[in-house]
Formats: sequence, structure tokens, C-alpha cells
Amino acid sequence: MTDSPSRVAIVTGAGRGIGAAVAKRLASDGFAVALFDLDEAGAKAGAEAITADGGRALGVGLDISDAEQVDAAVGTVAAELGAPTVLVNNAGITRDNMLFKMSETDWDSVMGVHLRGSFLMSRAVQKHQTEQKWGRVVNLSSTSALGNRGQANYSTAKAGLQGFTKTLAVELGKFGVTANAIAPGFIETDMTAATAERVGMGFEDFKNAAAEQIPVRRVGQPSDIANVVSFLVSDEASFVSGQVIYVAGGPKA
Repeated sequence: MTDSPSRVAIVTGAGRGIGAAVAKRLASDGFAVALFDLDEAGAKAGAEAITADGGRALGVGLDISDAEQVDAAVGTVAAELGAPTVLVNNAGITRDNMLFKMSETDWDSVMGVHLRGSFLMSRAVQKHQTEQKWGRVVNLSSTSALGNRGQANYSTAKAGLQGFTKTLAVELGKFGVTANAIAPGFIETDMTAATAERVGMGFEDFKNAAAEQIPVRRVGQPSDIANVVSFLVSDEASFVSGQVIYVAGGPKA
């Protein structure tokens, strides 16, 4: 943990999956946690569970691609929990299709959540981080950043987050703020279950097929990502910044 005055984290896309696991882990690490999600009910349920376990949490429903909603939500966190110093940009959507069938709406929607959303969130939170002279930003990229058939929009957005991460590290480092990205491989979530359904496979068969291609011979769990986030936001990781860590059960980049 840090000796900074404020130990407050915001996790986007925290209503389920990786985001929910990250929020729970940061709460167990001693942070007050704000759970942001378009699904307000999911965010509030996660916050209630953390509170029931003795933590401090707040669930907020918002569209992170809307600047006014982002600024208002971050202001609410500062007022109710304290100045946010940790930001985990996890929110994401998929609109998969081959390039020749991909609509402009499919492209814009994915860019709006992943890139515009992360930009708006980071811009709003950095004010509190620089004032506190301490902060952590963790952006969720993906192994798809290396290219993936049927995901021109998603791959581009996830690759863009890596460049965004490195620039944040350069700009914010002098204020005691680090920025890093995690690029998960196959993680067992509702999103990968939806992919299995889209390609016409049962989820168990889909996971087994994926595990055969992974050196450690298993698919990842949301907790695998939460564990790495926990390290990156700690004081022990204060000299780690501008990095992309592939958490994929084997080498990817």
C-alpha cells in the first residue's frame, strides 16, 4: 500500500468479469473502490458485496464515452470516497465482424468505449493524481492488439491503448503517477462465452480448444488479471511504468 493521503480506486466495466474481480481484489488490498459500469445494477451489486465484506465502495452507472457523465461520476467519487488516485480502464465491448461486413457503427462503438472512454476517464482522474503526487493507471489491452481475424475494430482499439499507456507514463511520471497496460489472453468471462456462442461452439469445448493452444494448458480466470493489477498499483511497482504485460499463459510479444 501507499502512504499517499488518498487510497481510492476507480474500476470501469466493473459490473462483471475482469472488472468485478479487480474491484474485489483492490478492496481486499485496502482501497475504497468505485465500480463504474453501463450496467448500473451490476455496479451497485458489486459495491454492495464489497461493503458487506467490510470495505468501502460505490457503484455508479454511466456511459464512459460521454464526457459530462464521466466528469460528474469522478466528482461524485471524490466527494463520497475521496480523491481517486488509482484508475483501471477495463470497460470494453466487442462488435466482431470481418472487415468487409463491419459497419461504421461497429467501428465507432468499439473506439468510443475503449479509446474515448479511457481518454475521458484518465483526463478526469489525472487532476486528482497530480494533486496527490501519487497515482496509478492500468489500461486493459488484449493479445488481440497483435491482430485477430474478425476484430479489426477491437484489435485497433487495444493496440491504441498500448500507445496511450506509454504516453501517459511519459507525461505523468514526474507527478509520481505510473501507467501500465495488461494484455490478457483467453480469460473465462461472459465475453468469451458470447464469442463461443457466435462461432457455434459449446463454451466448454471452446475453452478446451483454447487451452490446447496455451503453453500452461489452461484458460485464464479474472483473478489472474486482478492479481497483476494488484501488483501494478502497489508501491512495490513504483519503478514499473509504460509497460505492456501479456498475461496469457505463454509468450505473446
